[in-house]
Amino acid sequence: MKLHELAPAPGSTKSKVRVGRGRAGRRGKTAGRGTKGAKARGQISLNYEGGQIPLQMRLPKQDGFRRHNKVEFGAVNLDALEAFDAGTTVDPDLLRSKGVAPKKGPVKVLGRGDVTKALTVRANAFSRAAKSKIEAAGGTAETL
Repeated sequence: MKLHELAPAPGSTKSKVRVGRGRAGRRGKTAGRGTKGAKARGQISLNYEGGQIPLQMRLPKQDGFRRHNKVEFGAVNLDALEAFDAGTTVDPDLLRSKGVAPKKGPVKVLGRGDVTKALTVRANAFSRAAKSKIEAAGGTAETL
């Protein structure tokens, strides 16, 4: 058997009814649409509600989605840590007292800039770049 020899079983398929082919055809003249009205004359959209304000216009609009449990980190970059002396333990309280970190919320250390001193940095989160730069300078990065 070859691909061009494939065919459906005899009697399993029926040809569709061709409407609007004149009075002699089974669905002639109005072609099963009845007489007059918008549905007899042309296309009518599925969401048309006869002049009533459509459902998608009646519903209130929402702008995206906001997570209620989202954690907003205060960002501190490595170039801000250069102000501290070598061997200092830098934690969120010390950063807040110097005015580097925001007054509330967890602190995340980001990797902009370079660290040349060995510091012990304690924060709620670190970016990968920041952690590797702190450890490369001989310091330690501790997650709280």
